[in-house]
Amino acid sequence: MNNIFAVVLAAGQGTRMKSKLYKVLHPVCGKPMVEHVVDNIRTIDVKRIVTIVGHGAEMVKEYLGDKSEYVLQAEQLGTGHAVQQAEALLGSLEGTTLVVCGDTPLIRPETLQSLYEFHQQHNAKATILTAVADNPFGYGRIIRNALGQVEQIVEQKDASEEQKFVKEINTGTYCFDNKALFEALKQVKNDNAQGEFYLPDVIEILKQQGEIVTAYATDDFDEILGVNDRVALSQAEEIMRSRINEKHMRNGVTIINPLNTHISIEAVIGRDTIIKPGVVIEGNTIIGEDCIIGPNTQITDSRIGDRTTVTNSVVSTSTVGEDTAIGPFAHLRPESSLGNHVKIGNFVEVKKSTLGNDTKVSHLSYIGDAEVGNDVNIGCGSITVNYDGKNKHKTIIEDNVFVGCNSNLVAPVKIGAGSFIAAGSTITKEVPEDALAIARARQENKLDYAKKLK
Repeated sequence: MNNIFAVVLAAGQGTRMKSKLYKVLHPVCGKPMVEHVVDNIRTIDVKRIVTIVGHGAEMVKEYLGDKSEYVLQAEQLGTGHAVQQAEALLGSLEGTTLVVCGDTPLIRPETLQSLYEFHQQHNAKATILTAVADNPFGYGRIIRNALGQVEQIVEQKDASEEQKFVKEINTGTYCFDNKALFEALKQVKNDNAQGEFYLPDVIEILKQQGEIVTAYATDDFDEILGVNDRVALSQAEEIMRSRINEKHMRNGVTIINPLNTHISIEAVIGRDTIIKPGVVIEGNTIIGEDCIIGPNTQITDSRIGDRTTVTNSVVSTSTVGEDTAIGPFAHLRPESSLGNHVKIGNFVEVKKSTLGNDTKVSHLSYIGDAEVGNDVNIGCGSITVNYDGKNKHKTIIEDNVFVGCNSNLVAPVKIGAGSFIAAGSTITKEVPEDALAIARARQENKLDYAKKLK
């Protein structure tokens, strides 16, 4: 079996982005561009991936972690120079090397696999991934001879008037015989206007040596989009969003308005779930079957059980059980866990708390740093007072507790099973099981006193 390697070009600063963030780290559908590229490469049988880093090298390494090896291109002297930095890691190895730009997040794994297979079938030393452009301006043209064989790549500025009419363009993605690549790179010169070492020059060198150079054309021009500015970034986002939404719809998810629905590439959504307009699903979110999500809901890195409804709400890094209703206008902050048949109503905030089955927090309440049991009812305006100005404290509410409206449970405190908290109480001590706790001033009426105030 032929060894496959990959070199990812991710060293450029990306000045046209006009951003403090390193170019290849700009996200598309919630994931940095370069991570899309590396993840796509990893789906094929690649032995080693080497990412060429420069500006923002440490941030790239932090995002990609052990998905790749890294080589620093301290001075950016062109694409050929960038690939040459990987010679110490790959130069002596037998096999085939893919070269992919880190700012092409839309390239599909299937295309990379097909490019490699085409390269192998033709016993080529180099294969260029090409595409047909309606408007090829600015791209290098693929010049073929009468037999359809690749003769050369001609850049826009060097193309003759006849060559400028050629619509087959170089995408910047290649497949090389590994040893031939690094031998040819030693012969690349920088005698050009930019004073840089260009990777496409390897093609000309291999042709002059009589080696086989081929081209594989993708039929999807969108996937070769290189993101160099914010306009292209928005185009990439739109294309990938459309792909993701189409995948979910073909898998049995109803998306009412795909143009107004944003779903991360990692998200998993069950059949017969309905996604309403204005929904944003981010990160590694899993949503079960028969759910209703939205409108205007944001869910991030969370698990949503079957038949659950989330309406006009925010759910972050939390777990939600089955047959549960959240919202409208609720907020589940990180590390919240809801059981089955739970109700989280309008203007309720839950933070770092667990709520058992059949528990209801229906209106205008805050539940923070709490363990809430099964079949608990928390009345309107009630809060767990978890912060003393310096430390957070836990509230424990056992099963079958009824908390009356406008109650303050001052942590640390435990509310025993089956107990009742009278409305308007401020609870500072443990409440025993099946007790009624009343902690409020006794009402006193001053007859006719209101007349004095008028």
